[in-house]
Amino acid sequence: MSQPLLNLRDLSCGYPEHKVVQNLHLHLNAGDIGCLLGPSGCGKTTTLRAIAGFEPVLEGEIQLADEVISRAGFTLAPEKRRIGMVFQDYALFPHLSVAENVAFGIRQQTNCQRITNELLDLVKLGQLSKRYPHELSGGQQQRVALARALAPEPRLLLLDEPFSNLDGELRRRLSHEVRDILKARGISAILVTHDQEEAFAVSDHVGVFNQGKLEQWDTPFNLYHEPLTPFVASFIGQGYFIRGQLLSPEAVQTELGLISGNRAYIWPTGSAVDVLLRPDDIVYAPDSELKALIVGKTFLGAATLYRLQLATGSQLESLFPSHADHRPGEHVGIRVAADHLVVFPAPGSIATQVNLGDSGVRRYSSAS
Repeated sequence: MSQPLLNLRDLSCGYPEHKVVQNLHLHLNAGDIGCLLGPSGCGKTTTLRAIAGFEPVLEGEIQLADEVISRAGFTLAPEKRRIGMVFQDYALFPHLSVAENVAFGIRQQTNCQRITNELLDLVKLGQLSKRYPHELSGGQQQRVALARALAPEPRLLLLDEPFSNLDGELRRRLSHEVRDILKARGISAILVTHDQEEAFAVSDHVGVFNQGKLEQWDTPFNLYHEPLTPFVASFIGQGYFIRGQLLSPEAVQTELGLISGNRAYIWPTGSAVDVLLRPDDIVYAPDSELKALIVGKTFLGAATLYRLQLATGSQLESLFPSHADHRPGEHVGIRVAADHLVVFPAPGSIATQVNLGDSGVRRYSSAS
C-alpha cells in the first residue's frame, strides 16, 4: 500500500489581510500524480508555490516525507527540499546546449554523463543533445525542462501549467508522454492547470479549487460521477442544472419528466432540488414529443455540441451525432438518458436545512 508522501494540513497562505488559500487539507501518496485544477485566481498556483518554498505559510503546515518543510514562521529553503520544478515558460538556459541544460543541477556528480544520457533517451531527445534551446520546438523545450527537473532525483516534482504554451494536439500528446515518464521513474508529482482534459489525462487525484478553498480532492472518475458540491458538478464535465422536486429517494420530477437513477437521497420528499445534467445525459431523439430550442452549436467533428433552451428558459447542452445537422432557431426532439442521478438541494429548500454531513449530501446505492 502506498504511503503518504506530501501532506498539507490546515494550510492557509497569502497575505495577513487576504488569505489566498484557506484551511487546505490534502495528501499525495508516493508514486502518485496529483493535480490542482480550477479557474484563474482560485489559489492553485499559490498552493504550488507554497509547496516549492516560494510562498510563506500563514497557518498550518506542509510535510514532505515525514519532514515539516513549511509552517507559520518557518520555511525550509527551496534548494533544501529536493523538489523539482517545471515552469510554464520552461526557463532553459539559452547559452547552454540541451545536454548541458539537463546536467546543470548534477554537474558535480561523477555519474552526471550517464544520468544525462539516460534522461535524454527517456524524453526522446538523445539525438538533439548538442542543440540549443532556440533550435528546438516548444514541445522539445518542455521535454528538456522535464529532464532537467528529474536529473537530481527529486522527492516530488511540481509542474506549473507546463503545457499552456503548446497547441492543442501537442498538449494532449505531451501530457500523456509526461505521465508515462513519471510513472516509469516512480516520481510523485503535482500539476497545476485550468484545463480539465489535461488534468484527467495526467493525474491520479485532482483537487478542484474555488475562491481559495479546495472543494474536492478525488479521482477523476469520482469528480465526474460523485461531485460533492454544485461548483464541482458544474465545473467538471460542462454540467447544467435544472430545478426539480424530489418524489422519492431515487426519483425527481422535472420539466423533462421523471428522472430516476442509481443513487438515493435522504432529504424530505417534496424538497426542491437542482438536478445535474451533462451533454451525454441529453440524447437526440427526432421522434420525441419533448422539444428544445437550439440557441447555439459547436461542430466537434464526430459530434456536434448543441446548446438547448427549454420552454421555461432553462438551458442544457447535448452531443448530437455529427450527421444530425440543425441550425440555431430550430426545435429538436430530445430525451433524457441519465443512468445516474446527481442532485443538490435548491437554495432555500427544506433539504438545505437537513444536516447530512460535511458535504451536505449523503449518497448510497439504491436497490435495483
